[in-house]
Amino acid sequence: MPGSGERAYVYAKACGIIGKSFVGKRMSALSPIGRLSELDRLVFPDSFRELPERELLVDLERRILGRAAKQITTIVDVYAKPPELLVRLLRAYEYGDLKSALIAIAGGEPRSPGFTTLGRFGTVHFDAYPDLRAMLQDTEFEFLLADLPKKEGEGRGSEIDSIALQTKLDKHYYTKLWESLFRLPKRDRGGIEKILEEEVSLRNIVWALRLRTYYGMTSDHVREHLIYVGRKKDRSLAAEAEASLEFPLDTYSSWEKWRRIAFLNKEQPGEHWKADPRWFQNAASEHLYRMARLYFRRRPFAIDTAACFIKLKQFEEDLLTSISEGLSLGMPSRDVFNLLEVQV
Repeated sequence: MPGSGERAYVYAKACGIIGKSFVGKRMSALSPIGRLSELDRLVFPDSFRELPERELLVDLERRILGRAAKQITTIVDVYAKPPELLVRLLRAYEYGDLKSALIAIAGGEPRSPGFTTLGRFGTVHFDAYPDLRAMLQDTEFEFLLADLPKKEGEGRGSEIDSIALQTKLDKHYYTKLWESLFRLPKRDRGGIEKILEEEVSLRNIVWALRLRTYYGMTSDHVREHLIYVGRKKDRSLAAEAEASLEFPLDTYSSWEKWRRIAFLNKEQPGEHWKADPRWFQNAASEHLYRMARLYFRRRPFAIDTAACFIKLKQFEEDLLTSISEGLSLGMPSRDVFNLLEVQV
């Protein structure tokens, strides 16, 4: 395990980065923003771009993601032998990039959607796009190739079931993440263990809502896409998602005794209610952010402090990206905060 010197340095460095990030009190600086160029100047005061709004959106989002990944990589790279949990949290970017590549390949897109540089922690050969076999060869993702056509030259375009492969990726990510969590001593995982329990449970619920709302999937079909992990065999983190499958999507009163009802969109007078997966996801994100803030400074030299740092930076990245997309549509930052259920 990392020594006291590495732990102390990581904590000091993480505090320095968080102090300059748009989380906590600094989040309020985003509220008055009304134009995309203003956001660019605020987030990147020394390297903002003079670009048309449409071009600026793509460029700004790329830089927001790249900065977050770079700062997280910088922290994980401090350790001579980084704990596997931190490496897997960082590789969430690799999973996300691989999902984007799968969608692009399934759609016949000849150009790569791009990928995030992770230094020594990257494993997928993204430069081989769109050859999925070459991209995944000699990586832990080779298991995805079993679902591809066997004949040479196949395995592209419509022949790839990107939803099925994305489900496999999600299950693989969280299973490996969960296993790496419990390789840490209990003293090093207290906060992040609670956060990941909530994350997996809420992620399952969001996925269940999305699959029912947008794809009309039956309960049995939805269960095939859930992540079944948990500390005890009788306490699956898919249990609350499974319970939600019993409730109609258009009757709020049916959900009243459900434990997670606070994350659902509320009924509005004179309007027909329907469960909104995006609303639930936004409320869940805010909840997980507050948990990460709570545990970040609770035990400064524990490994879960670095894990909470990663979660805070990823929340900031999601927030800045959401604001940039809102601004590009003419929506002021204040309205984006309200939409995301984020309290400034």
